[in-house]
Amino acid sequence: MAVNVETLDKLERKMTLTLPVTVIQSEVDSRLKRLARTVKMDGFRPGKVPMTVVTQRYGYSVHYEVMNDKVGEAFAQAANEAKLRVAGQPKITEKEQSPEGELAFDAVFEVFPEVKIADLSTAQVEKLSADVSDSAIDKTLEILRKQRRTFAQRPHDAAVAEGDRVTVDFEGKIDGEPFQGGKAEDFQFVVGEGQMLKVFEEAVRGMKTGESKTFPLAFPADYHGKDVAGKQADFMVTIKKLEAANLPEVNEALAKSLGIADPTVEGLRADIRKNLEREVKFRLLARNKQGVMDALVSKAELDLPKSSVQAEVDRMIEQARADLKQRGVKDADKVPVPDDMFRPQAERRVRLGLVVAELVRGNDLQAKPEQIKAHVEELAASYEKPADVVRWYYSDNRRLAEVEAIVIENNVTQFVLAKAKVVDKPISFEELMGQQA
Repeated sequence: MAVNVETLDKLERKMTLTLPVTVIQSEVDSRLKRLARTVKMDGFRPGKVPMTVVTQRYGYSVHYEVMNDKVGEAFAQAANEAKLRVAGQPKITEKEQSPEGELAFDAVFEVFPEVKIADLSTAQVEKLSADVSDSAIDKTLEILRKQRRTFAQRPHDAAVAEGDRVTVDFEGKIDGEPFQGGKAEDFQFVVGEGQMLKVFEEAVRGMKTGESKTFPLAFPADYHGKDVAGKQADFMVTIKKLEAANLPEVNEALAKSLGIADPTVEGLRADIRKNLEREVKFRLLARNKQGVMDALVSKAELDLPKSSVQAEVDRMIEQARADLKQRGVKDADKVPVPDDMFRPQAERRVRLGLVVAELVRGNDLQAKPEQIKAHVEELAASYEKPADVVRWYYSDNRRLAEVEAIVIENNVTQFVLAKAKVVDKPISFEELMGQQA
């Protein structure tokens, strides 16, 4: 097999492959003979179909399969001999003219680029830090109490207040006409928890059981119900039941109900702190990782393989259509999705993937088995039965591969932070957890 490699562009190459016709024909004959031993045709017993009939029926498809297989093998062998790192799938076309007794093909493909990473000591990375304060524990305790609250009916003359659970009938009309989703009976919600629009909640505050009220409500322009978004409605609401919330006390009984190993108030707070610190660690790692990756990309120089970018665009479009289908969008697989919508993100992903791979390869940052094990155990620690979760991860290679990828990214993050100019930035627990108003 003769091989020629030609540079067409920065990353694009062309390889000419030649294969003896006899090799192709020999393999075709061999496959047709094997097929003849099992093929079934009307009028013939199995294994007794004449070769001429088998060739007439299956010759073209078998020849096509053999050509694909042999050319693919030839390309892989040639690329390996030339020490080429091929990106994506090659485009292979048969040449119009070939040497006598041979078939010639042109394979056009891309190779992975050379990745140049500048001195990382010149990179500046902002490193966030956050502590779990007593107030954070207090807020978590309030959330736990709310999750276990009970409700008791209030006196008939009591007025709706913050935190009360109300049962209402309501009906809304736009221009005097009812609209879909604008009417409900025995509907419950807790005042002040954002289940209803603010105007609706404000309207029921101060009302008493049995009272009715009519009030205007302007739906926001970005309201999820497109039919009513931006429109003005008139609602009539009737309070049918009013209940006050009773939150459990922070005591040993609450600790026991939560399954705390040390069922005391101190043990409960310690357990909350431990879980919050674990969550803070993961969130800080994710935020700092993002900063590291941004710095890493800014210090890298490389050309992007078009085929890799297009493959990532196609994957993202496929995922977008799958999301639309899951949301119930009809004919989601036929929804037109322009490539340009995802191309910048796809280019960044490909660029980052190549840079990270180069850094990992050149600095022995692969995930070690003990690192993977430690990460899995840390993930499992927040569950009631950690050992079961660990087994769940190790029972599926795909799940382990996801953990391995995370560990590699963590290794890269620590490597870059050790070399870059790090600017420490403390942030509040609320800001990290996204709880700021």
